[in-house]
Amino acid sequence: MASVDDAIAQAYDDVRSDSSATNWFKAVFDGKVVNLEATGDGGLDELFGSFNDADNSKCAFAYARITTGDEESKRAKFAFIAWTGSSAKIMHKAKMSVVKASVKEVVREFAAEFLYESTEDLEGAAEAVKTTIIKAGGANYMGQSG
Repeated sequence: MASVDDAIAQAYDDVRSDSSATNWFKAVFDGKVVNLEATGDGGLDELFGSFNDADNSKCAFAYARITTGDEESKRAKFAFIAWTGSSAKIMHKAKMSVVKASVKEVVREFAAEFLYESTEDLEGAAEAVKTTIIKAGGANYMGQSG
């Protein structure tokens, strides 16, 4: 199994914490270790904006907090994102299922999982993730969008 940098566990705890502004992190697999690359507090738009053409040659993971609900009831839901860059090394892509299992030992709680492989895939991805998370949340009494 791949090694997962300890900083990822701290980032995971920050994203899950109601008292932290951090609502996403991104980690990159270098062929041996999954290392924390970035964190942020700007939501899915900022997270997906952190992926650029250079990331098309990488394999990565991300975790994000999405707040759903209405003015009466706010709920935090979480998304797990795997990224297999379209031009990533073939052996890195081949190791992704094993590496993902290692990452999931740290990132244990999420409502839905997503896979992307190029920056083109990210067009409209933030809205698609929100819609899926709202549907995964069950009851939608106030007709929240999605």
